Amino acid sequence: MPILAVNATPEGALEGHEALSRSLSRLARTAPVIIMVHGYKYDPRSTLHSPHRHLFAATTMPRCGRVASWPAGLGVGEGGAEPLCIGFGWPARGSIWQVWRRSAKAARPLAGLISAIAAQGRRVHLLAHSMGARVCLQALTLAPAASVDRVILMTGAALRGEACAALAAPAARAAEIVNVTSRENDLFDALVEALMGFRDVSIGSGLGTEDRRWLDLQIDAAGTRRALATLGYPIAEPETLVSHWSAFTRPGLLHLYRGLLADRRLPLGVLRNHLPTPEARWTRVGAALSARLVPRRSATSA
Repeated sequence: MPILAVNATPEGALEGHEALSRSLSRLARTAPVIIMVHGYKYDPRSTLHSPHRHLFAATTMPRCGRVASWPAGLGVGEGGAEPLCIGFGWPARGSIWQVWRRSAKAARPLAGLISAIAAQGRRVHLLAHSMGARVCLQALTLAPAASVDRVILMTGAALRGEACAALAAPAARAAEIVNVTSRENDLFDALVEALMGFRDVSIGSGLGTEDRRWLDLQIDAAGTRRALATLGYPIAEPETLVSHWSAFTRPGLLHLYRGLLADRRLPLGVLRNHLPTPEARWTRVGAALSARLVPRRSATSA
């Protein structure tokens, strides 16, 4: 089963990468290498909270509620030129302030892992959720030139300035970044901005500037769902007003990421041409409030 567990220690070292060369030597040349990066509340040192037992496991664990297996969604276990999925674990438990600082520290061992793979003549894809997106963006500023292919940031807890710095780095010279956003995540985006003293805007509101290597994908928009269905990647409608996890739990999304990463059948230009303009923050919350308030006003006026 091509799943490899590699971790960053609290001290910033890399462990578990000893099997990397052997795994790469057994991998078909056409098979992609995907590094998966979790977000807040996971820690590979914890039996209960290890991402390798949950997000990075070979199969979805039904008893874990919203947890979905990323490797299974990306095609691991189906045979053929299935990808090598590397689960990158880092200590993401504690206060939000502690974990925010650790996310920057974890970027260095992640960049080291990317460098080791690049030394074997392969480029990597990155798939990250929440604060794991910040780890990836900062790792891009440290990794070797042209070492990263495609990056999917799922409702990332990161700032525009960090995204722009990553795009300016040599590692991102030939990269493509899909920024998966949702108005379900507006509260969490606002919390990230508050955490940083409102000195910058979250990537949940998009990059804020044009760059052909960056694509904002708002998954809760009806126009986005129609566009993806037209391209052969239907996704389910949002079920809740607020969610930080729907970017990988909602049916159809992991299949879309497989098309972008493992199969690479979906050119970014084609996807961009089909997508609507992302909606402004709080759009869904405002619509929900209006729907509740209008009937009450009507009843009062009657």
